[in-house]
Amino acid sequence: MTQDLWQRGCERLAAELPEQQFNTWIRPLPAAAVSETSHGAVASLLVPNRFKLDWIRNQYGGRIESVLSELAGKPVRLEISLAPRDHADRSNTAAAAPAHTVGLPAALISKPPSHNAPNLVPFNATNGSDPSIQSGAPAQSRHRLNLNLTFANLVPGRANQMARTAALHVAGAPGQMYNPLFIYGGVGLGKTHLMNAVGNALLADRPDARVLYLHAEQFITDVVKNYQRKTFDELKAKYHSLDLLLIDDVQFFAGKERTQEEFFNAFEALLAKRAHIIMTSDTYPKGLVDIDERLTSRFDAGLTVAIEPPELEMRVAILMRKAEAEGTTMPEDVAFFVAKNVRANVRELEGALRKILAYSRFSHKEINIALAREALKDLLSIQNRQIGVENIQKTVADFYKIKIADMYSKKRPASIARPRQIAMYLAKEMTQKSLPEIGELFGGRDHTTVLHAVRKISAERQINTELNQQLHVLEQTLKG
Repeated sequence: MTQDLWQRGCERLAAELPEQQFNTWIRPLPAAAVSETSHGAVASLLVPNRFKLDWIRNQYGGRIESVLSELAGKPVRLEISLAPRDHADRSNTAAAAPAHTVGLPAALISKPPSHNAPNLVPFNATNGSDPSIQSGAPAQSRHRLNLNLTFANLVPGRANQMARTAALHVAGAPGQMYNPLFIYGGVGLGKTHLMNAVGNALLADRPDARVLYLHAEQFITDVVKNYQRKTFDELKAKYHSLDLLLIDDVQFFAGKERTQEEFFNAFEALLAKRAHIIMTSDTYPKGLVDIDERLTSRFDAGLTVAIEPPELEMRVAILMRKAEAEGTTMPEDVAFFVAKNVRANVRELEGALRKILAYSRFSHKEINIALAREALKDLLSIQNRQIGVENIQKTVADFYKIKIADMYSKKRPASIARPRQIAMYLAKEMTQKSLPEIGELFGGRDHTTVLHAVRKISAERQINTELNQQLHVLEQTLKG
């Protein structure tokens, strides 16, 4: 029946989509109104802002239509439109408009900041022109931004698409939506770059804005100092008066009750005055341990987005862009060679690039694959020596809580077959073994079985955020 079609569709999607994706994008939606037409049915869905409209249409529209059509036994067309809102809320609609038209700072629309232009923000630490200092706030409330980390030099890709889009909207209309913005992911993936980009963009548009970037450990230090001196009014003056607070690695608050209490107070004060908060962490809010539930629930109250490990093409683009910034051209074939061998994160890519550039300069040789192989021989030999199929089997078995013997047994339940396929995929990606050799180490399986597993996991990794995160953790673990 069409009356409960949307509900049944959501139940199906909940079973098919990764939990984080479903809870972020599908669960909060109001029920779609389903109406009959001469050509089938139409599901009319109302969403609160343009960002959600574009994202749901592009990422989930086809899948939703397919599920609804299958359940209804006839074609169902999905129509997504903005929910009507009164005049007082129209500014939010503008803020959520596509990044290239409405809601962004003028500096980002008309003339993106130059990669080599560190003077993006009109503030000099030596001349005392920081508005927070002029107003009598402590000198420590200088923004502490890295002026070279901007949207202009952040390489976009599927791995950071959602986080980058949300950050652009916040930069254009802070305090209006996605507040707080919680960005999570592994080390070296660009979380800090993205936060600094928001701060720099806001200050380019509003030089008098009170912006502060800091690591969670600095906040902890401030709390300890003020606790010792009994000067909590100073702490409040510093943090409660901000327009934008950017705080890195909030997982460091774990187990520090007084710090959590003071951050909770600052958090509430900033939200009450419509200031914006952006946080990063190595895991999503509900995955944080030893942090008060009052805080984690508030962390999750705005928009939570993940930055994933960069895909191959994005790693290539990052290498070529960073080489260009160093005044060097990296041939595309060399960039692909490095990107295939350095998968973990942007930080490792930068380290590999520095080694290659240094080797090229010292040896007075042009950059090619042979030179890259020579420059990175220690890294490549360590990878090849440490990562064997047996090590992969043990690591995957431990991760998914199955027996190592299950890796080469003939058992086929999903709880075993799935980890086995993941181990085969990692064996192909991270070792020099051939498909027949891998098959032999997995209980004498045919090479076509290994090929099927590799293709299946590789394809799923591109669309399944949860699987991609798990594979990233496994790869990081295996690389030590």
